[in-house]
This record gives sequence, C-alpha cells and structure tokens, in this order.
Amino acid sequence: MTWPSHCRIGMSTGTLKKPSSYLWLALFAAILQGCAAIPQRSVTSPAPAMRADRTVEGVVAQNDRFIVLIARRGDSLRSLAQRYLGDADKDWMIAEFNDITRTTPGQELVIPLIAVNPVGVYGNGYQTVPILCYHRFGPKPGRMVVTPEAFAEQLAYLARNDYRVIRLADLIGFLEGKNPLPQRAVVITIDDGYTSSYQYAYPLLKKYRFPATTFVYSDFIGASDALNWDQMQEMVASGLINIQPHSKTHANLAIRLAGESEGKYVERLESEILTPLSILRQRLQVPISSFAYPYGDTNERVLERLNQARYRLGLTVNPGGNPFFAYPLMLHRNMIFGEDDLDAFKSKLHVYTVIPLR
Repeated sequence: MTWPSHCRIGMSTGTLKKPSSYLWLALFAAILQGCAAIPQRSVTSPAPAMRADRTVEGVVAQNDRFIVLIARRGDSLRSLAQRYLGDADKDWMIAEFNDITRTTPGQELVIPLIAVNPVGVYGNGYQTVPILCYHRFGPKPGRMVVTPEAFAEQLAYLARNDYRVIRLADLIGFLEGKNPLPQRAVVITIDDGYTSSYQYAYPLLKKYRFPATTFVYSDFIGASDALNWDQMQEMVASGLINIQPHSKTHANLAIRLAGESEGKYVERLESEILTPLSILRQRLQVPISSFAYPYGDTNERVLERLNQARYRLGLTVNPGGNPFFAYPLMLHRNMIFGEDDLDAFKSKLHVYTVIPLR
C-alpha cells in the first residue's frame, strides 16, 4: 500500500519505520492528522507535547495519542497491547505501526493510542475485508462439503501468510468509521449449523485460535445432522465461536410463497427473523447482531424488518470484499467449495482494492 506523497515521512512501502527519537514523533503526530484518517484533519494542528511518565518503567515519552517506550526483557506484542491498549488481540496495531513481527529487548517502540486510519483508505486504494462462507465438512469432498484436510490447509495458509482472522462483530466499528482493522483482516463464517462444524471445523479453529461465526436456523437445531445445544454452548464458551441467526426454517425470505398474501408474508418474515433471535439469546446468552440470509437472498421488506429488530449486519453470498463504505445489511461473502484447491482459496482473499492514480 502506498500513502500520498506528502504523507511519506519516515515510511517505506506504506508502513511506518521505527522512529529514531520521540522528539521526531511529536512532529510526525501532527503530520499524521492530515494524512491518515477520513475525514482529514488539519495538518497545521499542533500535536500535544510529548512527555515522559517516569512512573512507568521503560516509557520514554507519551501524550494522549502515542506512547514511546523501550521494550524490556519479557515484553511481547501481546503483553504490550494488553498493558497499554487494554486488549492483547490489538497486538497487530503495534506490529503494523512499527513494521515489526516481534519485539526485542532495548527496541524503541511507538504505541498508537488512537485509531490512526480507521477506514483503511490510502493514497492508491482502500482496504477490503473478505468474509469466507463454509457450509459442511466431511471426509468426502462435495460441492458444499470441505474436507478437514482442505480446511486445515486453508487455515495454515492464513496463519503462515500473516492474515488476521477477526470476529465478524469487529466489522461494525470499521463500517462506522470508528475502529481500524488489521491490513490483512479476514472473517470466517459457517452456515446452517451442521454437526460437522463441531466435529471437524471446531478443533482446527481451536488449534489456530481463529474466531468464527456459525449461523444456525432454529428449526434445525438438535436434528440428527445438526448441532445440539450442548455442542453450541461448548463452542460459545471457548470464546472463539459466535452463534447467530440464519432464520427459523431456512426458507428464502425474498420470495413470497404460492398463494401467500401480503399480510401472511409479513407475519412469516416476523417469525423467521425474530424467533431465532429470541431462542439464541435465551439458550446461549449471546448478543445477537448479525443475520445470514438463507440462500443469500433479501429484499427491501426483509432489510426493513432486520433494521427494526436492530440487527447490525446482514450477510449475503454475493462474492467480493467489504470496504468501510459497504452497506452493513448487505455484506458480501465468498463461498468456499469442496472442489476449491488452494489457489482458488487464495483468489478469494482480496484484502485491498487499488485505484490507479492519474
């Protein structure tokens, strides 16, 4: 990624170099105001003075936007993120800002306390977040069945190539222009609620510590080939798996049934949208914010009802990535099929859209 030419002070290939001194950082903080965020702030606004907090060992200087420190023995990106950002999973913010993958004792680091680029817009393009959509897993591959071996290979590829698998709910702040995401952010979702997601996918997600969202339709729960409540409660308790609604019956909500009146259609939508919301809240004690449309289909009536029910995200199966300006109730997802080889999988990990400069 390449930043605008007037924003490239101390930068290489669009990533910040390690600062040579905290005095330089104070100047950089002021310049950053006009380069990194949308809407832009004035580049003439002075940065708050950098000061040292001598009560914290290793801190060289700080203001309300940045902390400059010298890494100590035992420090890691995760421990620093937990200490200064309140969340170990925000280690990527320190890593990307300093262009590093790990810390070493004596290393000078900058901890960004603010959202430097919350919408992922750069001088030559913008960030997009791919959402991957799986359905079933099993030993024999099929159109909608991914083998455990293929799934393991795909997860290993993500881990090996510095993709960050984020929670689906993390997209909410990004789409609101409030919270940045890792530059190579990816979301994993699994539709329908087949028991194979517990048998095959869940152990591999635990191995890599990758979060995922499983969308279930409530009438299917407990069926012979479906997840049961004990399995779902175990998955939710792991902190990795989120369970969200995929309707009540998995009927296509965008199509009125034969002979169905407008009033009956509205009643059916009410049941399809609200019933799983109520059941999942009651049985799993989870917040509900997302809805995956059966068959990926929706219409204005469905969108209106989802909005009234205070769903924050709606997911289709239209392929493509999701930039900050994506419509939250019509997010794109890339289907992962059983016949996809690794090259096909990689082609669905589009994380940046380049806009040619003229």
